[in-house]
Amino acid sequence: MATVAAGPRALHKTKKKFTRPAKDDSQLLRRAFQLAFLALNVWIGLEFYGFVRYHETGAGWPIARPPGVEGWLPIASLMNLKVLIETGALPRVHPAGLFLLIAFIAISWLLRKAFCSWLCPVGTVSEYLWRLGQRTFGRNLRPPKWLDMALRSLKYILLGLFQYAVLSMPVPAIRAFLEGPYGLVADVKMLNSFRFLSAGAAITLGILLIGSVFIKNLWCRYLCPYGALFGFFSLVSPMKIRREPAACIDCAKCAKACPALLPVDKLIAIHSVECTGCLECVAVCPAAGALAMKVTRKRGVQAWAFAATAAILFVGICGYARWSGHWHTYLPANIYSDLVRRAHEFTHP
Repeated sequence: MATVAAGPRALHKTKKKFTRPAKDDSQLLRRAFQLAFLALNVWIGLEFYGFVRYHETGAGWPIARPPGVEGWLPIASLMNLKVLIETGALPRVHPAGLFLLIAFIAISWLLRKAFCSWLCPVGTVSEYLWRLGQRTFGRNLRPPKWLDMALRSLKYILLGLFQYAVLSMPVPAIRAFLEGPYGLVADVKMLNSFRFLSAGAAITLGILLIGSVFIKNLWCRYLCPYGALFGFFSLVSPMKIRREPAACIDCAKCAKACPALLPVDKLIAIHSVECTGCLECVAVCPAAGALAMKVTRKRGVQAWAFAATAAILFVGICGYARWSGHWHTYLPANIYSDLVRRAHEFTHP
């Protein structure tokens, strides 16, 4: 009996039929959130600079200290969180930082590490830098797997050091630190570290900025202890990116688009602490129903609902702090003026 040879077409894998999804606007929405939060932080920075300069020189119009600057004091916020957990008492110094930390933890718990990809100004700048590198050079560099894993451990080491420093301090010591001269002007000290950059700090900052052009999210991926902290909370998030193998066409576009370099096309659900809930993988997926952010295997979450939840948590928690009178650090203007002018004299206890 003669055997009929298979034709050329029979040697090729039959393409899977699929339906294209509706237009995805998640990245436009995310960009709007990023730029709005970046603008808010720039405004806070300018306002705080004006506040410091007024108290340093006494010239110009008096500017109120913006409490939002405390979002840049993560260690003080962690200290106040420990005091709150152990005593139930809200802080008198840097209370806004505590409520901002609580808001970011709540967002990370419900929405993965969405703070990092939707709100964090450092994350936004980092993302635009590596995109610049990608457009300019056609690609970004990716360290070998062994080196990537070793470097990723650095942010957890830094987080561990901060946690050790905070957890080892008893409540009275924390209060004495935060209510002492150094603690009261910790925000001014932070500003001055950028205003009067040392040679070493300038070189380090330059390396990070240039490196971020070539390596995706260099600071966020390898060095940010804040992101490491939020990653632990994201592990118990009810939301996860889920892939439906039956609908997936194995194009691997999701894995190529993932800023966290996760193998989205190989997994059923993304549990990794590196997932920031940016929804980029969902945005590029060409097959309807193949990939989505979901609460359960069947219950998906639309991008607008994801964004609205982040906004409600942020505005709601910070709004409660303002309404309840736990947002401002109340300190007489004459004391603030004296401390700000002498900020360079105070060293870390």
